[in-house]
Amino acid sequence: MSFITISVKCAEVYVELIISALFEIGFDSFQEFDYGFEGSCPESSFQEEQVRQVLDNYPDVSFEVKEQDKINWNEEWEKNYDPIIVDEKCLVRATFHQDERPYDYEIVVNPKMSFGTGHHATTYQILAHQMILDHHEKKVLDVGTGTGILTIMASKRGASKLVATDIDDWCIENSHENFALNKVENVELIKGEIDLIADKDFHIIIANINKNVLMSQLRYYAERLKDDGTLLLSGFYIEDIEDLVAEGEKWNLKKQEENSKENWAMLALSKQLV
Repeated sequence: MSFITISVKCAEVYVELIISALFEIGFDSFQEFDYGFEGSCPESSFQEEQVRQVLDNYPDVSFEVKEQDKINWNEEWEKNYDPIIVDEKCLVRATFHQDERPYDYEIVVNPKMSFGTGHHATTYQILAHQMILDHHEKKVLDVGTGTGILTIMASKRGASKLVATDIDDWCIENSHENFALNKVENVELIKGEIDLIADKDFHIIIANINKNVLMSQLRYYAERLKDDGTLLLSGFYIEDIEDLVAEGEKWNLKKQEENSKENWAMLALSKQLV
């Protein structure tokens, strides 16, 4: 089978957003580089005009297209992937890495084509906040789980019940694998949107997605969160904080804390008593 590979040159802040959009039009493997990233898809599903429509949403982006045999991005990723340490307390590593130094938390992942290795500022910030947030005997929902890394941290922090969702087959497969690697057993993994979640008694809800999705789904998070429950949001820029806080207030979600890293932001909101 022949595959199409595109080489995309863009600013780092746009990489995950563009990759996410390309996933939606059939690209199934990616590798990041200093200049941007490369991705591939089967030649039969490639439509250059769709790619241009995606990239036209971002400034100063260029791309080159070439036909070639599919690259084993997992192998390439292994050559370039480095472990990450979050606040000197949590080590996120791949199965082929070892570290003799003890950490409070150690998470092992094989991210494949899924998002969330801890390297991106959004994932990093939520992991850091999870380490100071009480999860003991809490019920936690992770929306758009990706690699499952945030669900894994919730388990390590003592959550009693976990529910994780994603709409992508790769993410479901990858998170299932990573849950097994980290011996996370108290989790229900669901492929689909938030409306498949009927429970309305979560103590903590985590959503690391993007601003547009978060804005459209805040009401649904609020409906499923217990009074005084915590909602952790990331996947957006500092300049988006005001809009998200204002939308959250419509659904009795009050800002408790905000953080930023490399222009990416994180919000912790609390559901207020009506």
